[in-house]
Amino acid sequence: MIRVLVADDHAAIRAGLVLILSGADGIEVVGEAGDGATAVRMARTLRPDVALMDVRMPGMDGIEATKELVRDSVCDVLVLTTFDLDEYVQGALRAGAAGFLLKSVEAHRLIESIRLVAAGDGVLEPKITRRLLSAFAAAVPKPTREPDGLDQLTEREREVLVCLGEGLSNQQIGRRLYIGETTVKTHVSRVLTKLDLRSRVQAAILAQDAGLVPDQNG
Repeated sequence: MIRVLVADDHAAIRAGLVLILSGADGIEVVGEAGDGATAVRMARTLRPDVALMDVRMPGMDGIEATKELVRDSVCDVLVLTTFDLDEYVQGALRAGAAGFLLKSVEAHRLIESIRLVAAGDGVLEPKITRRLLSAFAAAVPKPTREPDGLDQLTEREREVLVCLGEGLSNQQIGRRLYIGETTVKTHVSRVLTKLDLRSRVQAAILAQDAGLVPDQNG
């Protein structure tokens, strides 16, 4: 049973999310929060597997809440956002969120995503992710040297890192590199360990920062 905490300051949206998740096999909603501080407090007590986190909430927002929960290894965080709030998404990903979804996500996709995050995978919307990561990379100076740990990666792990930087899912990475999804998961796990990262999304940002990802506009 996957235990989920739902955090959103809009009661109607929160109720809708709870309704969707309560009807899914193997998922239990263990708590609801209307702001970030409450979400952090409840998560520390209830110890959910996944926190479904809104970004814009009164008081402590979802970014700060995500940072606290991930930093203290309380639970994984899946962020909900809207398409035009790129700066909030970037902040959440920097904070260590396992991924993000749009609030317009279909019910089956939301349920699948929570299961993926609970299993240790990441959730990225490839088209939006590439757009966000490209915008993020363009906004920060390129490093003068490769980030620490890149020289520890094998050639295959480096290829996987590039794929992460493009926002590809495990299935898409497997197809590109002609390897199975289980093997992809193993490589992703090793990449995160060697680079001391908490999520595949942070790996994607690092790949962009390091200039490993081909220019999508070139």
